[in-house]
Amino acid sequence: MSRKFVYQDDELIEKPFNWKQIGRLFAYVKPYKTAFSKVVFVMTVFGMLSRLAIPFLMGVAIDRAISPKHGNSSLSLLYIIVGAMLLMYGMRWWAQRYTIQKTNEIGQKVIFDLRAALFRHIQSLSFRFFDKRPAGSVLVRVTNDVNSLQDMFTNGVINSAIDIVQLLGITVILLFLSPKLGLAIMITVPIMFLVSSALRKKIRMAWQVVRIKQSRINSHLNESIQGIRVTQAFAQEKENIGYFEKMNKGSIQSWNIASALNQLFGPVIEITSAVGTLILLLYGTYLIQSEAITVGILIAFITYVGSFWEPINRLGNMYSQLLISMSSAERIFEFMDEKPAVPEKENATILPEIHGDVRLENVSFGYEADRPALRGINLDIKAGLSVALVGHTGSGKSTIVNLLCRFYDTVEGRVLLDGIDVRDVTIESLRSQIGIVLQDTFIFSGTIRDNIRYGRPGATDAEIEATARSVRAHDFIMDLPNGYDTEVEERGNALSVGQRQLLSFARALLANPRILVLDEATASIDTETELRIQEALATLLKGRTSFIVAHRLSTIRHADRIVVLDHGEIVDQGNHDELMKRQGHYRNLVDAQYRFLSA
Repeated sequence: MSRKFVYQDDELIEKPFNWKQIGRLFAYVKPYKTAFSKVVFVMTVFGMLSRLAIPFLMGVAIDRAISPKHGNSSLSLLYIIVGAMLLMYGMRWWAQRYTIQKTNEIGQKVIFDLRAALFRHIQSLSFRFFDKRPAGSVLVRVTNDVNSLQDMFTNGVINSAIDIVQLLGITVILLFLSPKLGLAIMITVPIMFLVSSALRKKIRMAWQVVRIKQSRINSHLNESIQGIRVTQAFAQEKENIGYFEKMNKGSIQSWNIASALNQLFGPVIEITSAVGTLILLLYGTYLIQSEAITVGILIAFITYVGSFWEPINRLGNMYSQLLISMSSAERIFEFMDEKPAVPEKENATILPEIHGDVRLENVSFGYEADRPALRGINLDIKAGLSVALVGHTGSGKSTIVNLLCRFYDTVEGRVLLDGIDVRDVTIESLRSQIGIVLQDTFIFSGTIRDNIRYGRPGATDAEIEATARSVRAHDFIMDLPNGYDTEVEERGNALSVGQRQLLSFARALLANPRILVLDEATASIDTETELRIQEALATLLKGRTSFIVAHRLSTIRHADRIVVLDHGEIVDQGNHDELMKRQGHYRNLVDAQYRFLSA
């Protein structure tokens, strides 16, 4: 069986190098610019001065203290120069130690801020964003892509600033000691940059391919873990392993290609350095013979040139790191630039405590432009009524509650709560007054108590227990090893489907919502558990507007109103007895379900 995954966000971004994106990254350094400036100052004053002074002192020592040419070598002067050099080495060691410590602190804070900002933004995005992206693809942006920026922020930024200062300082000193020899060596620098610039686009695109393949591995891994029961049930382990190995090999190959291109920077700099050293020795020897420079100056030149290529090499590596970071930055800011499909108005007001009147006026909606899910829906529900939404799969039942909760916005028409358009109020104030119980119950890692309290974080233990009793969950909770303090596994896998559903009821009802939505909430519950829940709901739904989406029609017989939908339109509505007498769509659904259960 062949498999192919297509992820809409995993496309190669063919854009020129965008310094604006890098500028956006460095904006996260702004809050720490004072600490950043201190590090650069310390390393410049103590580190750079000591680094630049050492070759100069060495040249002075050769020409003034130990050169036989003057005939008056001075041992005392040599001792003074050696002492000064030791002091310079000490200053350099202290400055480097201070720099490493502080840059790591600043870098980690920047990464923390960036990851937190990305996570906050993802939390604000609408369902449409997650509809078209697998969870693993989102995960890799928050983890791998942000982590890939760590080296740049912890070492690269400050070290690059220091290296640029060092290069400028060495250039000035070389031209001061001997303008002719200095200019001769500088001829090699433009050649190096011309060669290295030709590699830029290839390296950046290669690292983008690496990120894409890693994202696909994460997506497949997440899917495989979530679907392990299905995989094992159909004995597809070998096929799944084979597919993963194929993806893994592709990732390794792309990494090798990107790494090989990346490593070309080193040889380019080494060859340029070798050419520069050759020019230095040949032309320097000629200048000594013509007495244009001294031996001490040549030795100082050799040392300075060695120190000259070091920062260039590091800047080359930094540029490679910048290309890697550029690839990750593009992917991170692609998410950061994503706008919520359900935007909140700038002047949105807080929804006051509502009674629970719900009205849909000529509502039309489609998840895709050419496939409408609802067509001209008009519905008026008074506060406190229980409304059942029934119909075939895809008829638009869940879509109505999605619009009510403003997970999506209508294409046409309005959704009103107590006469207020849901688009005019803040999303938080809207959803805080709506409780939702879904068929696929999500249980978080943590205790039973924490999962129930998720509905209202400030609830007391007594309120949590009272809510659990009201939905008939207290007895099974007390049978667990640690009662309400029992730790549940990820997604609550240690609990039965019915137990997880009871917890979701408790969580929703603890929030004391004015509107309660049950979206196929009893579809996976056994008959005995359903009877217990029905007993609780009779009391709990009293005084609340409730929307019940159900395929199992026995669960909605006592609803105040039953709304029958077909292909996105309301075809009938009324209570159970009224609809059964009309011999319409609802009667056909009931008869079909009865025949199925009797078969």
